[in-house]
Amino acid sequence: MSPTVLHLARDSEHRFSKQPVQSLTLLAGLGVEGDAHAGRTVQHRYDKWKNPDAPNLRQVHLMHAELFDELAEKGFSVGPGQLGENVTTRGIDLLGLSRGTRLRLGDEALIEITGLRSPCIQINAFAEGLMAATLDKAPDGSLIRKSGVMAVVITSGDVRVGDRIELASMPMQFEALGVV
Repeated sequence: MSPTVLHLARDSEHRFSKQPVQSLTLLAGLGVEGDAHAGRTVQHRYDKWKNPDAPNLRQVHLMHAELFDELAEKGFSVGPGQLGENVTTRGIDLLGLSRGTRLRLGDEALIEITGLRSPCIQINAFAEGLMAATLDKAPDGSLIRKSGVMAVVITSGDVRVGDRIELASMPMQFEALGVV
């Protein structure tokens, strides 16, 4: 299966879940038009309180639908946008991408992966035990965060449900994703 955009969501307010939409406009250097997290500087409320001038590395939140499948097997009912993601994907290993990887969404929009999402404890308010279900341990004992990746918008463009996702470029050297 070719990597595709399965679902899209946004919310103009800082709520945990986002509202499903059929299309999004991504704005270079800003993020998702009409989303509370759009901006050149950090928009996440806690991070903004710590350092309001920090660059916004969380302009777009992508999550793989395969995580929803895994959570369903564990008894959780989670739908697109409910964990705060803007773009739900299928058929691409988001967590295995290098920092700096660029993805083309649809015909125009170009994003660059900046790091992993680290969910806050609010995730357990959505469903008790969900935080633990989105975490895992690697063979070396390190923590694996499975709740998606964050990106910045490089080239503006519209993205629609069903659009293809294309690997546009990768850094010369692989750099594992860290939390942003």
